[in-house]
Amino acid sequence: MKILITKKIPETGIRFLKDRGYELVVRESDTLISEEELIRGVQEFDGIISMLSDPIGADVLKKAEKCRIIANYAVGTNNIDIEAAKTRGIIVTNTPDVLTEATAELAMALLLAASRRIVESDRFTRDGKFQGWGPLLFLGKGLNTKTVGIVGMGRIGQTFARMVSGFGTQVIYHSRRKRDVPYPFVAFETLLRESDVISLHLPLTAESRHMFTEKEFRTMKDGVVFINTARGPIVREKDLVNALKSGKIAFAGLDVYEFEPEISDELKTMKNTVLLPHIGSATEKARNDMAILAARNVDAVLNGKPPATKVE
Repeated sequence: MKILITKKIPETGIRFLKDRGYELVVRESDTLISEEELIRGVQEFDGIISMLSDPIGADVLKKAEKCRIIANYAVGTNNIDIEAAKTRGIIVTNTPDVLTEATAELAMALLLAASRRIVESDRFTRDGKFQGWGPLLFLGKGLNTKTVGIVGMGRIGQTFARMVSGFGTQVIYHSRRKRDVPYPFVAFETLLRESDVISLHLPLTAESRHMFTEKEFRTMKDGVVFINTARGPIVREKDLVNALKSGKIAFAGLDVYEFEPEISDELKTMKNTVLLPHIGSATEKARNDMAILAARNVDAVLNGKPPATKVE
């Protein structure tokens, strides 16, 4: 049986499938695969390991005549038309749990880097501008006693809450439903009004798209630190830029973008931002675990067994 892997994944997953006799076609290009390219090529494959940026809509699925499984190499599956896949009898899986710690760690790193102006200070020092200690040099925002508002309290949100609590913060959260966690659930507007830090940990859905626009930024405290390691289109980027320019948001740490991989030129020139190239799960362990989980899901479905992480 033949498997398409739309970008090279860690060798653990590739070796797992090769050892079981699958014929693999691994797309070597680092460029994003287009819908047209997928439509031209998917009809010959029994399974696909896809990336979060792959546009697998109804038109692509119509051509996937032999396909029995799409194993998305990500937690989110907003790139796949799940209902169209179900209609065609194609199972969709994802890779939850295995990247939870890595993504929460990166959100924590972004929060510290942005609020304590680490990137600015590093550049200043490398440029030879450091002339000695000064009482007003690169003043940032501390975390102790601050209120951290977490939007989305799933696995990653809960792990981030545990991490940030260690800095003496008060954690509040808002999500689609209350969770059994030791943090108070609050209305969305309350979170916006009361938080000194806002960190996003929710999936991209029709409801969460553009959840943060000018209206929401206006409701926030002045000088908020804003972190997004979830999905870019949750935030209207032009409104975020304006909030950063006005000082409503003091610092932003971003790993995802509305029109990814494109990023607003204005955003890229702002000193009060830390911008990363979507590396939330980029630890060796997390990416290896994602590869083997996706490969195991493919192998299970193609052998008539239930996959470990089916998306319902």
